[in-house]
Amino acid sequence: MDKQQKKILDFFHFRRILIPIILGLGVASFLLWRSFDLEAFREVNWGGRSYVYIGMALLMMVIRDGAYMIRLRVLTDGQLSWRQSFEVIMLWEFASAVTPSIIGGSAIALFIIHREGVSMGRTTAIVLVTALLDELFYIMMVPLILLVVGPQDLFTSGGEYVFLNTRFGTQGIFAIGYLFIMVLTTIILYGVFINPRGTKYLLLSIFRLPFLRRWRPAAAETGNEIIITAREMKGKPAVFWLKSFGSTAFSWTARFWVVNMLIMAFVGQGDHLLIYGRQLIMWVILMISPTPGGSGVAEIVFSGFLGEFIPGGLTPAMGLMWRIISYYPYLFIGAIILPTWLKRVYSKKHLDANKQTIESSEA
Repeated sequence: MDKQQKKILDFFHFRRILIPIILGLGVASFLLWRSFDLEAFREVNWGGRSYVYIGMALLMMVIRDGAYMIRLRVLTDGQLSWRQSFEVIMLWEFASAVTPSIIGGSAIALFIIHREGVSMGRTTAIVLVTALLDELFYIMMVPLILLVVGPQDLFTSGGEYVFLNTRFGTQGIFAIGYLFIMVLTTIILYGVFINPRGTKYLLLSIFRLPFLRRWRPAAAETGNEIIITAREMKGKPAVFWLKSFGSTAFSWTARFWVVNMLIMAFVGQGDHLLIYGRQLIMWVILMISPTPGGSGVAEIVFSGFLGEFIPGGLTPAMGLMWRIISYYPYLFIGAIILPTWLKRVYSKKHLDANKQTIESSEA
């Protein structure tokens, strides 16, 4: 086993899987113990409709991952097969599930995609563009939901969050998060499509400020990634971007509709646009979570944002089911796939094929 294999196995060590499971199930168990209502649970109509909607929730996860696979194949110009795309997405989600949400699994994604024979330049571009597309979907969807639903119902009144040693309510932390996403996305868009070198210079200039200087190396690396992405994505036709953004929209919509389907299964009704909008706000909170995959935080935030749509005693149980469907499977699927993926990508046949592919793409 070489150093790279050992490093990736160490990253996905069993303890990394165990920590988010203990955190998530621990918080969920506490919430269930504190507020579970057996009578409310008995009143759920466990008929065919409930099982159909639970099945629909599972289907939403299939659509979510299928759309991610389509996006990956579009961004690689079909270089990855469906099997490769599936394994990359599962391992990418696995990495995201065992790292703090604020960090994400992008660093591991770079390694995984490159091991599949994609050049490092193209790999860097793919990871940056996927993040860019995700942020663009969010930036575009929030104003639409605000316009339709209205801000008066979208934000919860309870809950405080500490940011930069200051306490903020839901609206405050959302405004900070949304503004940050907009600024970062604007910089990347300008860099990738208009002036990559100028953007790197701008980033380095900003991070010369004394209180930002410690992050200057990271800013320089981001500038290099923007330059590489601009080169790799130069001249892509409109249909390329339509397919990429369309698959992104399908994936995120399916991700959010899991909760809508579960509410239909347990409750039978709900203001679905408002439920969808609340999840957009939740996402900002979960994005800055310091725990692996938002474990523990997600269960609490779920109750705070969506509890009003669910009979009180059922909220913790539904929050746990939401995580069982949308989070925990990636821990187990990733752990199952990882050994066979490592064996495949480190086989001599695969390495030789990848070397030829990379050389031809860089020629």
